Amino acid sequence: MASSVHPSSSFTTRELCLAAVMAAVVFLATFVPRIPIPLGYAHLGDAAIFLMVLFCGRRETLIAACFGSALSDLIGGFPLWILPTLIIKYFMADIAWRVIRPDKTKASPARLVVGFLLASAWMAAAYTLFGALLYDSLAAGLASAPGLIAEGVLNSAIAIVAAGILQKTPLGQR
Repeated sequence: MASSVHPSSSFTTRELCLAAVMAAVVFLATFVPRIPIPLGYAHLGDAAIFLMVLFCGRRETLIAACFGSALSDLIGGFPLWILPTLIIKYFMADIAWRVIRPDKTKASPARLVVGFLLASAWMAAAYTLFGALLYDSLAAGLASAPGLIAEGVLNSAIAIVAAGILQKTPLGQR
């Protein structure tokens, strides 16, 4: 018996291409400006993910967040972190999406701040926990927490400023 695919569950060519391009953007923003912190590195990839929450569809955002970030771990020499990254970035993007765009409309500035900071708090807590599990040391996991918190706050601030600028462009008028 052949399984049927509901038309709304399949990707259009446009959505697939957008997800691939956005995954490349996340990869570059994660891989290029790497700042070493305990157990890994800080980067600007989360700002790219947060901007996608505002300007792209949910499915494309979730896919790009997961695969762009995981690809950076693979190529950057952190293969142990690929699975945790897939999980963490999925929920990070989903938390931001659900807080900021629950009805898929444009969000208020307050929702932006709350959504980005909640998603960043999840990211910092989850990477801290996975660090403790992967390295069998709570101290090792906790050592990365200050850098992860700073990364989350910085990425949130960058995304908020960039969103304000992009709102004035044709991208922001959609």
